[in-house]
Amino acid sequence: MASTFSTEMTADERVPFPLFRPLSQKRANTWIISLFVILHFGAFTVTMIVNDCWENSHGDCALKPLRRFSFQPLSENPLLGPSASTLEEIGALQKTLLTNNQQLWRIFTSPWLHAGLFHLIINLSSVIFVGLHLEQEFGSFRIGVIYILSAITGSLVASLFVQDRPSVCSSGALVGLLGTLLSGLIRNWKSYTNKFSGLVATMTILMTNLVLGLIPYINNFANIGGFMSGFLLGFVLLFKPQQEKLARNKGGLFEFDAKDIVKCRKSLDKPVQRVAALVIFAFLLAGIIMAVLHGIDINKYCSWCHYFDCIPSKWWSCTDKPFHCEKLVNSEHLTLSCPNTGRFRVFPFANISEARFQDICNLICS
Repeated sequence: MASTFSTEMTADERVPFPLFRPLSQKRANTWIISLFVILHFGAFTVTMIVNDCWENSHGDCALKPLRRFSFQPLSENPLLGPSASTLEEIGALQKTLLTNNQQLWRIFTSPWLHAGLFHLIINLSSVIFVGLHLEQEFGSFRIGVIYILSAITGSLVASLFVQDRPSVCSSGALVGLLGTLLSGLIRNWKSYTNKFSGLVATMTILMTNLVLGLIPYINNFANIGGFMSGFLLGFVLLFKPQQEKLARNKGGLFEFDAKDIVKCRKSLDKPVQRVAALVIFAFLLAGIIMAVLHGIDINKYCSWCHYFDCIPSKWWSCTDKPFHCEKLVNSEHLTLSCPNTGRFRVFPFANISEARFQDICNLICS
């Protein structure tokens, strides 16, 4: 007669929590996250080539020895990155372009863009740390689906709060992975050891990215959308670890022993929970898509919501609307003055593009 399995797990039958487990040396286990990281690096390289601070800003750049790959001054971009006009040109979200010009393709390009070098390093370091462990634990397909859907959902949510200041949504996918970690932790709370350490680690990475999202050009609402997506999809897709017979290992923070895979699978397989999460996600995504297609602007109904996306500081401005400046040009110099503030700047050059003119005008007036 077949024995009856209990759903309770002993201390020697733990489900692996992916974070902080030693990574496998098999490269095939991490190809999807590696591909995403390469695409992000490629997109940032293209962004800096298009930006070409050395030429378009006439050498008024940070890290000048990089020449074409030098960055806008920190006073213009505190994240050490391109200009606002370059972000608009390369595919960032921007209200006028998205709603009035119907450039909905920006919803799919903004998740691949970064606002600056600091943003790139922090975001991709977190993606590598979290994503590689998740991919090795649950497989490339499921983690790839969660990453892409979280990125798109985050960008869609950001579109409902978008302003005329350009913003990128690349952190949405990362926060989606963090939401997946949290849903897995909640669902299998009794199956983990050192669960509080896992919760602290997950929330620390999450809060770091939310604080970073308060700086201009990073859309924090994309983080909210990505987190909701990843949290729900974690219940749907990560119903069991990708495992065979797990070897005894006590070297890491979330290490485990698993003697009975059948029992492990029975304790993790909760179809009702998966179906409920899938239905909620489907309705949520459909509602967000309909709201975006109808051009709904939540800022009209929430006058304080923009503070969650950007907090004004003496180091940067959260100004949304473009300013008007007066321009005086002679053969060798360019003078820009802002009627609103009385400020002006004189530049040792006369030729300047209209997009770059607006960048400098916004900087002077703000």
